[in-house]
Amino acid sequence: MGTAAMLRAAGVGAGDEVVVPAFGNVEVAEAVTQAGALPVFADIDPASYCLDASAVEAATTARTASIVVVHRFGRRADIARLHQLGQRHGLLVLEQGESEAPYDEMAQRRERAAYLDAKLKGVRTPDGGPGHTYQQYVVRVPGNGRPDRDAFARALRAKGIDCRVPVKTPVHRLSEFRRCVTLPETERAADETLALPVDASLTKREMQRIVSACNALGGLLQPAF
Repeated sequence: MGTAAMLRAAGVGAGDEVVVPAFGNVEVAEAVTQAGALPVFADIDPASYCLDASAVEAATTARTASIVVVHRFGRRADIARLHQLGQRHGLLVLEQGESEAPYDEMAQRRERAAYLDAKLKGVRTPDGGPGHTYQQYVVRVPGNGRPDRDAFARALRAKGIDCRVPVKTPVHRLSEFRRCVTLPETERAADETLALPVDASLTKREMQRIVSACNALGGLLQPAF
């Protein structure tokens, strides 16, 4: 059952608000509108890229009926705190996650992520956290008054590294969902994040090429974070 159907089945609809992340796919907000409710955007935790429980609480009003939690990049949200919040306010808490890779592939992704953690310089490597499966290996390329992340990505692609910006535009910036809301961590993550290859199929030589290409671009970055 999809998110819109689950909301409708729980009686969520016209006049209700549903707290959702703006950092991610537009489909979550669209599902809320399909159920007849209003999506309300809350900020993310900068380490997990998932909804921050304190931000969700701040976004909760008397009209809030539900929270849709999205686990991001293989890292889980602080679901215990979010369920506690839901129980305290009488809210339906729904979870969305990425499809799980087979155990062997997951172990190989973790090995490659550990290699990148140890070798990369000049970027902020992911906060692994408990149970991180590295569906994506997302680093931060902090800005310095210039589009450093974008310049970094272009330079990597020129060297044959298949990197990508995981969230190009947060949902609250899209015309159909534009909101006058302050989401500093969401904005920062959208401007700084870059997903590097961490597929189980990558060879040691390919991993070394990724590291060499990234580390050679340190001059594009501000010297200290």
